[in-house]
Amino acid sequence: MTRGRTHAGVLCQAGRVTIEPARAGEPPRFIGPRDPGDAWVVSETGERYWGRFGAAGLLAFDAERGVLLQHRVGWSHFGGTWALPGGALHEGERALDGALREASEEAGVPLTAVRPRFTSVLDLEIWQYTTVIADVVTHFAGAVTDPESVAVEWTAEHAVDDRPLHPGFGAAWPRLQELLHVRPVIVVDAANVVGSVPDGWWKDRAGATSRLLERVSRLSGDGVPAAALGLGATHWFPEIVVVEGAAGVVPEVDGVRIVRASGSGDDALAGEVAELVEDGFVVTAVTSDRGLRARAEDAGATVRGSGWLLELLG
Repeated sequence: MTRGRTHAGVLCQAGRVTIEPARAGEPPRFIGPRDPGDAWVVSETGERYWGRFGAAGLLAFDAERGVLLQHRVGWSHFGGTWALPGGALHEGERALDGALREASEEAGVPLTAVRPRFTSVLDLEIWQYTTVIADVVTHFAGAVTDPESVAVEWTAEHAVDDRPLHPGFGAAWPRLQELLHVRPVIVVDAANVVGSVPDGWWKDRAGATSRLLERVSRLSGDGVPAAALGLGATHWFPEIVVVEGAAGVVPEVDGVRIVRASGSGDDALAGEVAELVEDGFVVTAVTSDRGLRARAEDAGATVRGSGWLLELLG
């Protein structure tokens, strides 16, 4: 997050917000042409925020090594402090994609080595900064891969506060740390959700289940609003487990783990929920079946009806 005072060289002004182009070498652009997003958003009181279309950073979390931090080069804003790799978003770029791109450019983070878990957005109305919290799924070292970093190091979670932190990251760290070990899972009663919509599913149960899985797969990629899960932050990318039984063999889809019940689908779902709760996950079970709702609640899950999921699917 970059903040300072205004200077001359106004590009455009809209209401109380001014957009100023970056000066030559502010910050330096070492590879390729400068993107339209590389500009300052200036408030009417003079605060400046880097990134015409907002900015984003990546908090890569490894349960054994901690958090990947970037030691900022001296010429950067708050140079000498430690923060997350990140920067200005490109025009039309999703914050999730921008955070991963910046982390790859600045800290050598392979795009496929992390799995996003949640996002936290600082929304100042005129400008947004999105922190993407992602779990390391493939081991990587991290490296200084452009001149914006003096060092890139893994820092144990308990030792992050021992570093001289960028003020923006320092302010956000306590609430981000509280959520680092929250792991939500949505467990879906496929038969109940499919059966809640009178669209002729009984003519082709397997086909109806496959269509549901495709929609759930898209939801897995798009994420779920934090409020829908009763969690903090802004958006979550929970693991999604779909329990299906009588639909027969349905194809696998990205982002969804399918539990194929060999016997009672209700028993399979109740068992899955109980196991996940015992393992420390925050479980939301989706079913409108009264008996199954009671079993899931007794196991410690939050229960939502089929309509809750259908509304999220759109």
